[in-house]
Amino acid sequence: MHPLDGTAPFFNVDVDSHWTYAMRVDAAENDQESPPHRHSMGQLVLALHGGVTCSVPQGLWMVPPQCGVWIPGGVPHSNRVTANGRVCFLFVPPDAPGLPEQCCTLAITPLLRELIAHLADLSAEEAASAASRKLAEVLVDQLARMRTERLHLPISDHPRLREIADALRADPADRSTVAQWGRRVAMSERTLARLVRQELGMSFGRWRQQMHIIQALQRLSAGLSVQRTAEDLGYESVSAFITMFRKTLGKTPARYFAEKTDAAP
Repeated sequence: MHPLDGTAPFFNVDVDSHWTYAMRVDAAENDQESPPHRHSMGQLVLALHGGVTCSVPQGLWMVPPQCGVWIPGGVPHSNRVTANGRVCFLFVPPDAPGLPEQCCTLAITPLLRELIAHLADLSAEEAASAASRKLAEVLVDQLARMRTERLHLPISDHPRLREIADALRADPADRSTVAQWGRRVAMSERTLARLVRQELGMSFGRWRQQMHIIQALQRLSAGLSVQRTAEDLGYESVSAFITMFRKTLGKTPARYFAEKTDAAP
């Protein structure tokens, strides 16, 4: 196994390549977080088990089991894998057509997942063969067709919004209003509300709820119970948390993760 820095024994992703390559990582046998880095190739981070949070300068992307986050080439990023995580990294040449130009979380079909897992299990010689490169072309073509999931949390570089984001990540149960946050960061309620919408593209309440979804998925993917997750996020009851989760993702936590488990290889 290899550390989460995107390297492999026979391939350095900082060097341009003309073919697609995949590798497996087990978080139990490696560091669970990679330092910020970038490489010229595009990267798909596929969570086979557990979850991954991908951080880029302008946001966070959550990767629950059986989903993947696409990171275009050249984008600085770091990946944090839950302790129970098993991950595949897929590296794609920067000139591959049809792939997203921005980071996004993608729903991954069983076919695509099996193709990635197959490539990850190949030796260096096998990965470079003509047959494997043709298979990789099919994989990349299918990857461009995957639908996106709403698992993105925008983050602003504005120092006051960064202060609020850091505070809420440290204490997600904090239910301070916009007016209360305004007093804490020396801004009026109206000015702060306007800044949040301008910088993050949504209201403060919607942004905090999205942060809760990201944090909930992190905890649930790591194996925490729904009750513990609801308590950590400051919900008055488990039912209130489940209602929020269902309204946002269309399924209860139990159904959402049951479907992910059923799709696991």
